[in-house]
Amino acid sequence: MDIYTIIFLALAVFIFVRLRAVLGQRTGNERAPFDRAARNAVQGAPDNHVMPVPGAPIDPAAPATGADFGAPSDRWRGVAEPGTPLARGLDAIVASDSSFDPRHFLTGARSAYEMIVLAFANGDRRALRDLLSSEVYDSFDSVIKEREKQEQKTETRFVSIDTAELVGAEARDRTAQLTVRFVSQMISVTRDKMGNIVDGNPEKVADITDIWTFARDTGSRDPNWKLVGTGSH
Repeated sequence: MDIYTIIFLALAVFIFVRLRAVLGQRTGNERAPFDRAARNAVQGAPDNHVMPVPGAPIDPAAPATGADFGAPSDRWRGVAEPGTPLARGLDAIVASDSSFDPRHFLTGARSAYEMIVLAFANGDRRALRDLLSSEVYDSFDSVIKEREKQEQKTETRFVSIDTAELVGAEARDRTAQLTVRFVSQMISVTRDKMGNIVDGNPEKVADITDIWTFARDTGSRDPNWKLVGTGSH
């Protein structure tokens, strides 16, 4: 090896060492970065697994009223299988509201789900009152009051909404009801007034499955849906 080769090798080793010092090493145990759409919420759920949070209004009207969904056999393609109770329920809803589009509804439902989580987490009673039925509002309000009484905060990081799918549809008289299954990922930790952790884990991403039912009066000029029932798996 001549002198120039030795110099270049030495220079390469020096650069490698410097880069390693600046960038660090990957051990394989690093936490994956959160999705860019992740948002932070303060004062979250009453437990570290379920966020029984209320909803934001969902406008079910499609951009064009009286949209043509095609033949009955493929009307709900991608949303419900022909001949199923879900498909029949959607048929009943569109019969009373020709502007109804379940795909548009689901797009709004995903946004509503996140808004619901944030409104409940922040104890925003004013927003919740407009988004929930009176029964659901009373239930959520009692949780918020208990949280305030205990001087606790639940910090919730909303990581993602992986699934939002219709699992039920029903029309009775002038009332339409739609049940949606949401699968999401969240991080939740509850702290006391001193900042000590009393529940949850700030490092653990939890998989959450919520089953929420929304309803609206199809004879009303108000296009928004309200949360009328919550459940989880």
